[in-house]
Amino acid sequence: MTFRIAVCYGKPENPAEFDEHYTSVHIPLTRAVPGLTEFTWGKAASVDGSEPPYYAVANLYFADEQALKAGMVSPEMRAAGKDLRNFATGGVTMFTQEEQSVR
Repeated sequence: MTFRIAVCYGKPENPAEFDEHYTSVHIPLTRAVPGLTEFTWGKAASVDGSEPPYYAVANLYFADEQALKAGMVSPEMRAAGKDLRNFATGGVTMFTQEEQSVR
């Protein structure tokens, strides 16, 4: 089992500015969060060709619930959270999840 934070970004006012800021500023801020074991992100596309509800989704993985909780209250996570106002003009939806492999 792992624990993750999912960050779902709404369509930004300026996608090119979002992409530039996200890759050059926000990713380095987020990678500094203590306890982070994996960090993925990608732009969303719908299966049926319609506009997806999110522009991009990021996943921050932690080994266990304790690591997730510690990471969430860290100064590094606060810095990443404050940075959202600099590029996430389409809004942000976040949630945590305990993931289980179902192979």
